[in-house]
Amino acid sequence: MERARQTTKVRCAKPRIVIAGSGGDSGKTLVSMGLVASWRRRPYNVAVFKKGPDYIDAAWLKFAAGRPARNLDTYMLGTDVVQQLFAQHSLPDGINLIEGNRGLFDGVDNRGTHSTAELAKLLDAPVILILDVTKVTRTAAAIVLGCQHLDPDVKLAGVILNWVAGKRHERVVREAIESITGIPVVGAIPKLSGEQFLPDRHLGLITPEEHPELLGINDSLATLIETYLDLGQIEEIAFGASDFRSAGEPPRRSSKPKTRARIAYFCDSAFTFYYQDNLEALEAAGAKLLPVSSLSAMELPGCDGLYIGGGFPETHASLLSQNRSLLQSVYKQAQEGLPIYAECGGLIYLCRAISYQGNKHSLAGVFPVDLIMQSKPQGHGYMEVTVDKNNPYFPLKTKLIGHEFHYSKVDDVDGEIETVFNVDRGTGSIQHRDGLRYLNVLASYLHLHAAGVPEWAENFVKLASDQQ
Repeated sequence: MERARQTTKVRCAKPRIVIAGSGGDSGKTLVSMGLVASWRRRPYNVAVFKKGPDYIDAAWLKFAAGRPARNLDTYMLGTDVVQQLFAQHSLPDGINLIEGNRGLFDGVDNRGTHSTAELAKLLDAPVILILDVTKVTRTAAAIVLGCQHLDPDVKLAGVILNWVAGKRHERVVREAIESITGIPVVGAIPKLSGEQFLPDRHLGLITPEEHPELLGINDSLATLIETYLDLGQIEEIAFGASDFRSAGEPPRRSSKPKTRARIAYFCDSAFTFYYQDNLEALEAAGAKLLPVSSLSAMELPGCDGLYIGGGFPETHASLLSQNRSLLQSVYKQAQEGLPIYAECGGLIYLCRAISYQGNKHSLAGVFPVDLIMQSKPQGHGYMEVTVDKNNPYFPLKTKLIGHEFHYSKVDDVDGEIETVFNVDRGTGSIQHRDGLRYLNVLASYLHLHAAGVPEWAENFVKLASDQQ
């Protein structure tokens, strides 16, 4: 979704590279993490970015880089904001890695709108394509040739072969690609039988917070990459990128803003889905953030507001339900008018109960709603809503663009539930409605990015400060 605005182009050098795939599950995250880990022990400074709204891949990139990964999503934010975010958070003297999503040209329509290819062109970044070569040889060259000619403006600079069967297989595929397309093969990763570096779950990967035993994975992946990839060639591609032209950087604040409100947020293995830009936007608006464990805290700390992001509360439902003290604290504070903003997993926490794998777990009960987990996604993709009822966070008629990905759905409702969002695109929670509201509590399946909805943080902090 393009936002019209007056901009001034800013030019600067930013060594950068996009790691793209021929499709989903091609090995983008594994390769991206390995490159980052290897570069860090060279050592290079590395900044990491994830194309699209995905929280989990971004969390693994953060795990590898030791610094937050920024999500770049042109659908939710618009092209100018994406350029500004990249200009603000990228490094002029290090390497900036952008991990794509899905296949290189896969977008929201048959034209590939909002695809990884479109992002690569927006950032004028060279692309390395990871290609699954299971049971193919010369056909791999046809795939690369197709990518090369589908959009010549995409700077396809190298290919990494994944799932290579052996030396002969690698040689045949490499020679076919390089002789037919002229694009160098910069690495070939063999089949890694018996090794599973990154465990899967229904969102594609499990968060690093849930796997403390994987603390040594960065070294393992760095060694893998150094063994099978030509790092010199890849670095040459990244440092050979042209100077980056952005739509102008967002204004930087020269001093820390005065604290206006204390906002607690759940921060543990059950709730990990927070965009770093959202937390920073709250701080920039004057919030002092207070991390709280939903699993072990006995009550909310002294705070003026509560932010509950997404995550996997269903897999922690038993522990969450057992922590009755905190559930009662949240319920009591909600009744007293505490501003609470909740997204997806946060919505689950505020409902009466969640049924998961045949067991029903009682939760905060702010909303008299029971949810049930399903085996297939109940809402998946970009989401657009219109605010059509009064609430303390967004003015009437505001259009909000975000995304949803949830396996839970409403199973039972007692009485009338006020909803303030009409769902224009997506599923939502109740009959194409979302945004469950009770006093100063607003909860929905909608995940927002603060850079696309700048009024969200300001309104939240103001509401919290007004409660003092």
